[in-house]
Amino acid sequence: MTLRTYLNGLALLLCAGASSNALAHNPMCECKAIDAEQIQCTGGFSDGSGAPGVTLDVIGYDETILVPGKLGADSTLTFKKPNAEFYVLFDAGPGHVVEIDQADIEAP
Repeated sequence: MTLRTYLNGLALLLCAGASSNALAHNPMCECKAIDAEQIQCTGGFSDGSGAPGVTLDVIGYDETILVPGKLGADSTLTFKKPNAEFYVLFDAGPGHVVEIDQADIEAP
């Protein structure tokens, strides 16, 4: 094997590894008010996959966890709207986090 053949093979291998990063999926989360009392959030990824079991916490502006949760088998979580100001944190791991402020939650 010549050095040139080896380097060409190495370059091909590196390009193949880099292309898999291009196929990475981004986290997505949407929350909607079902009525004046209940909010439902749905999480998933940009490749269309769901996110069952992923942490979805409702957190107060003082950083206390108001509603600890995980998405169900259908990638949703429904919770009672807190009385305090809050945001929703979808956390599927480093680089896969989405925050939704209460002001951005659609009314029914």
